[in-house]
Amino acid sequence: MREAVERILGDTERIDVVSSSSDRDSLLAAVETERPDAVLTDIRMPPTGTDEGIQIARALRDSHPEIGVVVLSQFADPEYVLALLESGSEGRAYLLKERVRDADQLVAAIEAVVAGESIVDPKVVEVLAKARTLAKESPLSELTPREREVLSQIAEGKSNAAIARSLVLTKHAVERHINSIFTKLQLGSPEDVSLRVKAALLFLASGRGQPSG
Repeated sequence: MREAVERILGDTERIDVVSSSSDRDSLLAAVETERPDAVLTDIRMPPTGTDEGIQIARALRDSHPEIGVVVLSQFADPEYVLALLESGSEGRAYLLKERVRDADQLVAAIEAVVAGESIVDPKVVEVLAKARTLAKESPLSELTPREREVLSQIAEGKSNAAIARSLVLTKHAVERHINSIFTKLQLGSPEDVSLRVKAALLFLASGRGQPSG
């Protein structure tokens, strides 16, 4: 997988690969030497093969908060995403490994975290949204179908302009929908793009495991 990603990124002029590592400790050492703009990491690496990607993201949040991190995973488990965003959602992305086949999408995720944005794989958002909808007395029931579409795209990390393009709406209409969503769900301010990603994900995750009777 690492070699495949290197080849994919090596074929684009938008990314320079400055180092490649096979385990957590050598990756963190390479960061100190190379000071990259972003790190692309598997969620599971030696030495334990558990959640090294998340460990790396947490460590860099403290030591080099300016470095973006894209975590690749084969798991659509929302728990991993929430763990990744626990120390802050700015400059963090969580993508399923199947996205590696789309070079443009992979490069876009790297560029997004460098810019301080947040990206969450749409399939993970779908898992959360479906589980939340099944929860008893879910506040999602208060949202219109269009508002639910907008909420899912917020959780993916899309900007207002990107949501407008995706749903063929005006930017003003998107802003109106978002204000309505945040009011109904009591998520706080909808203005901070990174914070609203985390807020939307936390809201969706809070209804998991509560199927209707």
